[in-house]
Amino acid sequence: MTPRRTFGGTWWGRAWVEALEGRAELDPNRLPRGRTYARKGRVSALDVTSGEVRAFVQGSRSVPYRVKIRTAVFGDEQWSALLDIIGRRAGHAAALLDGELPPELAEDAREAGVDLLPGPGDLKPRCSCPDTADPCKHSAAVCYLVADEVDADPFVLFLLRGRGREAVLSELRARRARTTVVEERVEPGLSPEDAFARAVAPLPRLPAPPAEPGQPVTLDLPPPGVSLRPDVLAGLAADAAARARDLLRGGPLELTAEEDLARRAVHGDVTRLARAAGLPAGELRRWATAWQAAGRGGLAVLRESWQPPRGALLAAKAELDDADLPGETKVWRNRLTRADVQLRLGQDGLWYLFRRGPQGWLPVAPGTRAPLDAMTDYPASERR
Repeated sequence: MTPRRTFGGTWWGRAWVEALEGRAELDPNRLPRGRTYARKGRVSALDVTSGEVRAFVQGSRSVPYRVKIRTAVFGDEQWSALLDIIGRRAGHAAALLDGELPPELAEDAREAGVDLLPGPGDLKPRCSCPDTADPCKHSAAVCYLVADEVDADPFVLFLLRGRGREAVLSELRARRARTTVVEERVEPGLSPEDAFARAVAPLPRLPAPPAEPGQPVTLDLPPPGVSLRPDVLAGLAADAAARARDLLRGGPLELTAEEDLARRAVHGDVTRLARAAGLPAGELRRWATAWQAAGRGGLAVLRESWQPPRGALLAAKAELDDADLPGETKVWRNRLTRADVQLRLGQDGLWYLFRRGPQGWLPVAPGTRAPLDAMTDYPASERR
């Protein structure tokens, strides 16, 4: 017998489901029917944005119903309180970046009045069906499937409260920077008035970036008795030179752990890096190829799928259908596939050209604003 589909594979995903069923004050008569709809795959085009969830649900009629669920978002004071809770422990932000929601963070947030999980009146479902229940079975199905999104990324809980991953992490970084400035000490014997009156020397102009990364000097480290290997230190020094060159050429100042791993794998020992990161070596090679071809945007669109607005996909599909290419255009989430060519829309608003090879689909060039602009390198000989 096939086991029944459940919702909530992580503790925070299950907590979302328990909040729906126990304290969100949704109609208990519609929730079981909503679970059935969700299990039968009636929900499509699920899209979670700031303070809102949208989806289509196939009911008894041929045209799917449109579902929109608004969530109560936090105000500035509530966000300040929540960010204070995260900032108290360095491990909280690290756990979130690793795809984990620490139970202590969730409990502290609830006690402070900034509960990440829905409470009474926090969810306001709306559906185009005639049922006036709150929620109807279609909205209830969508509520249950949000648990899958929460399982995959606990930052979805933050997004439902009004701010996504980048906004939360950016504010945490800014808070750390402000704390560092406050903790700095003025040089001895200098009064605040004198420090303020001092002329600020102009910053030197940055040198032009070299064509290739420089070679670091030969290292005599580590000293005797230290267990660090010279070849590892030399590799780190060479990587620092390459990173400095990238920054001079306008590369991103801050990288996520995954982005930095992909960057290092471009010219590093993929097997060793993959082993240290707990990743399959083949997957890290794919990351490195994506980073080298299309940068952080290409890596992101390789690793993630998402549901963009339907209008953007249909417009791009029409352009691809009009192009002189073989095959039929297939649409799935943010991807348009036609024969051995695939266009993926990134959350940065750019289209990335992918080709299928021995390692699967991989980006071949940086993203472009217009879908067909990404196709400029597609050989004319391969068109009809």
